Amino acid sequence: MYTHQKNIITAGAPLANAKGALVMLHGRGSTAHNIISLAGEFNLKDMAILAPQATNNSWYPHSFMAPVDQNQPVLDSALQVIGETVDNIIAAGIKAENIYFAGFSQGACLTLEYVARNAQQYGGVAAFTGGLIGEQLAVTNYKGDFNNTLILIATGNPDPHVPLSRVEESAAVLKSMGANVTVKVYNGRPHTITQPEIDLANTLIFA
Repeated sequence: MYTHQKNIITAGAPLANAKGALVMLHGRGSTAHNIISLAGEFNLKDMAILAPQATNNSWYPHSFMAPVDQNQPVLDSALQVIGETVDNIIAAGIKAENIYFAGFSQGACLTLEYVARNAQQYGGVAAFTGGLIGEQLAVTNYKGDFNNTLILIATGNPDPHVPLSRVEESAAVLKSMGANVTVKVYNGRPHTITQPEIDLANTLIFA
């Protein structure tokens, strides 16, 4: 098993002058460069964009619905990388309420898992095809109050990696923690990010 080296690609405004920050998490087998290229599709003004790169291009080795111990210690290492990234953003003077998150597939699962374990008022969360992590959800891990943070989970149905039932289960947990959750299901959509999802994220999250 491996742990993640901290390797962050940046774009947009420098942290020191940014009004907000967007943390972007790539999917399995992809790269930080790939996900950060999507930032140009979002309504981002004066935002710093930070995309950590997973070691071996994978945030954790097995399915997000495998027993959590099968994905350890890599999963904890991945969550730590995000936590350190967020800490760096806050240290630069950007408040949590101006920090946004976006992720695809494995990166969307990791995004939702991180914010649920560290719930507070964020700027917003766009999870493209993802759900909370674990064979069963360990709700005791999820602490805090989102204070009406906007969270979008967009997904295909059926999706080869993320069952709709887990998306709905995740949305219920996030709502119970005070998040304002929108779930958008695209029937027959392939495992990718489509233009309607980007448009919806711009309307709901990056408005």
